[in-house]
Amino acid sequence: MTTTPDADAGLVRAFPTPGPLLGTAYRDLYLAAEGSDNQKATIGDPNLLPKPWDPPTCRNPQLRAELWTWLDAVVIWVNHEYVWDPEGTIPPCWPLHPHIVQEVAVMADQRRRASVALDSNALEEWHRYTLPGFPRWRRTRPCRRPPAAFPPAGPWCRPRSAAGCAADA
Repeated sequence: MTTTPDADAGLVRAFPTPGPLLGTAYRDLYLAAEGSDNQKATIGDPNLLPKPWDPPTCRNPQLRAELWTWLDAVVIWVNHEYVWDPEGTIPPCWPLHPHIVQEVAVMADQRRRASVALDSNALEEWHRYTLPGFPRWRRTRPCRRPPAAFPPAGPWCRPRSAAGCAADA
């Protein structure tokens, strides 16, 4: 006989919600694409908008800090909800590796988009394509940095040196 999980604990953890500055960035991107002509004019050049899936475009320091905090929460969520083989975890040194940072940002954005969709198609595609494709870097560029050297100074602070990480050697 199986037991029913505690209703308060839930069956799964909710996907992390982006903070208010990221919410504003996503709203502006939506209005730049789907808004009225007046809204588009107010937004200005959409090429200058921050795009959370491309971290270097988030130039505002507060927005960038919020992005790092959200991406860190997404990494923790993915490792908790989807990884049962330790070889598949996103390592705690992920902020030291630009290729992982870029992929985490895209993966987080795709999952966020699936969360706001009005049907399950985007979430099914995320499960079918995005999530399985994400750990491919683990097979080709493993990190061998000792876990005791982490975490970095903060979720928004990416150390410039990756000394000791085999993936960047």
